[in-house]
Amino acid sequence: MRKLIIILLVSAFILTSCSPASIATNPVSLATPTLGPTVTPASMACTLLHFPITPEAALGAKFDNRGHVSGLADAPVTIIAFSDYQCLPCAFLAASLRQIRLTHPNDVRIIYLHAPQTNRDKDNLAIQAVEAADLQGKFWEMHDLLFEKQAEWSALDPVDFEAWAAAEAAGLDMEPSRFRSDFEGPLVADRLQQAIQFTAGVQPPFSPPQLFINSTSPYTALADPASLDTVVRLDALIARQFSACPPENIDPRKQYIVTLHTAKGNVVLQLYPEKAPQAVNNFVFLARSGWYDGITFYRVLPDNRVMTGDPSETGLGNPGYLFETEIPSGLRFDQPGMVAMDNDGPGTNGSRFFITLGSNAQWNGQFTIIGQVLSGLDILSALNARDPQPGIYLPSGDELISVTIEER
Repeated sequence: MRKLIIILLVSAFILTSCSPASIATNPVSLATPTLGPTVTPASMACTLLHFPITPEAALGAKFDNRGHVSGLADAPVTIIAFSDYQCLPCAFLAASLRQIRLTHPNDVRIIYLHAPQTNRDKDNLAIQAVEAADLQGKFWEMHDLLFEKQAEWSALDPVDFEAWAAAEAAGLDMEPSRFRSDFEGPLVADRLQQAIQFTAGVQPPFSPPQLFINSTSPYTALADPASLDTVVRLDALIARQFSACPPENIDPRKQYIVTLHTAKGNVVLQLYPEKAPQAVNNFVFLARSGWYDGITFYRVLPDNRVMTGDPSETGLGNPGYLFETEIPSGLRFDQPGMVAMDNDGPGTNGSRFFITLGSNAQWNGQFTIIGQVLSGLDILSALNARDPQPGIYLPSGDELISVTIEER
């Protein structure tokens, strides 16, 4: 999954100041997710995608005592950022990570570590400011403020920085006299010295920012909020993915009526188990497992199709396995309301599915048709238009609250 994300994103702006080397002074024994599918016998034939879940706690534990942490200890995604306060790319990254903190409060834990640079005149002073703020429980507030006002304080003479920082601390509801005392105090001085020694000991040397996302290898793809959001969503999805192929759930001789409970009303479908037994079996398994509950219609193209089935809302997620495409005879994309599995090519069906809002003959032979809408096409046509693209940040789509299956 990580490789797919990087291929999609790496063609644009990259954190060019990041070193491609790992931080050798703090090795972490950690498996990196790899695309190594192996066919495993099961009731339903599928290809399992083995993405070992990163032991985020072990990754973060290497730095928890040295860095500042935002987020839950058991969050599925850990982001480690080595940064300093006077570099321009660091400010860009900080803005992106702030958006991630706000968007994914339960899915992401961010660990921030100082990486002071000797060629910057107020880098150490900025560290003193955030550490003094931390002693009043305001680390992240001062952290965000320093990056937001980087141009303002970077232009100051170093001798004027402390007074400026104290005034800003007051604006953040800190006690100014205590802030100035801590700013010059031994505890802050000790923290600064630890950061300096740590950065000096990193081999090979690097220039911040340096970013790690559930991996000991540096993240070197796009660092804008939308791109990081995609990475986080896909990494968080790993915890929900299945480790076995679906069992046989259906009887091809029976009828399966599906109700999509959406935020705008119900949509009723009839599935075709006798024509696409593997795909229908998969759909029923996922629906009964709650995979589709509480997700969104992540892509809605008016007069074309609506797409859902991916809890990551990226259009790239899968349930941890893939299976072959079935092309039932006699079924074609010749009218609105055809329900089909989405894929990324032959043999890549997973959980994503779409419902047509028009006819499109070019899809014939490419996607497995699993059913048809019985009622609710007007509901689907009323969904908010939405077309996610790499690097574009979008609000959430309309919610698919739950999916129920009636077997007749």
